[in-house]
Amino acid sequence: MSDKHVDSKTLHQVFWRSFALQGAFNYEKMQNVGYAYAMIPVIKKLYSKEADQSKALERHLALYNSTPALTPAIMGINTAMEEQNANNPNFDDSSINAVKAALMAPLAGIGDSLFYGTFRVIAAGIGISLAKQGNILGPILFWLLYNIPHFAIRIWGLKYGYQVGVSSLDRLQKNGLMDRIMSIVGMIGMMVVGGMVATMLVVKTTIKFSMSGATVKIQTILNQIMPNLLPLLLTLFVFWLIRRKFSMTWITIGLLVFGVLAHVVGVL
Repeated sequence: MSDKHVDSKTLHQVFWRSFALQGAFNYEKMQNVGYAYAMIPVIKKLYSKEADQSKALERHLALYNSTPALTPAIMGINTAMEEQNANNPNFDDSSINAVKAALMAPLAGIGDSLFYGTFRVIAAGIGISLAKQGNILGPILFWLLYNIPHFAIRIWGLKYGYQVGVSSLDRLQKNGLMDRIMSIVGMIGMMVVGGMVATMLVVKTTIKFSMSGATVKIQTILNQIMPNLLPLLLTLFVFWLIRRKFSMTWITIGLLVFGVLAHVVGVL
């Protein structure tokens, strides 16, 4: 077993690169490019072979979307897991993305409420009240009140995410609990995806017909069978296309064309 470790210099590089998380935001995999960019110093530090570096980089190009301020905590945990993967040939590298996927949604809910719904509102209220009076401290206080906790949580998250990740992974591997945790993480991930489909994907049909003088709406019948049935069917269809190796670009274009035509015809 080799002995490769991430030093403080590498963690500092990850910290500063984490600010570019949304620099290449896209609607296919969201913040994945920024996340992979931040993890490059870790990948180069731990893996000397180009093939291993490519595999690790591809691993971190998976879909990712969370609150930027809390993302360094996930990066810290992922760094610890990459370290374990580099040192232990029996380590399950699929768990790295599984843990990331399981953490990003809960931390996004906490982070959005904390930063966008609390810190920014309070800082803006104080800053605006001073700025309306012509006080130069208005914008300065807004910047300080928002960014001091922002920077502090980024630093703390990366540092302790890595430290807790290293110590916890050693214990989990020795006790054989990793498989059980990965099963739980997988279930949480599926629950998050299911919740997103039910709440964020809206697909409704406008088809209706008359029967015995009464108007029957297909959507009402579908809702009685199963709420959000059409979003579920569309999601499963897209998943089937992905499993069949269809290009995401063509899937996106196809969905756009289908949506426009279905609306024009009056189906959706």
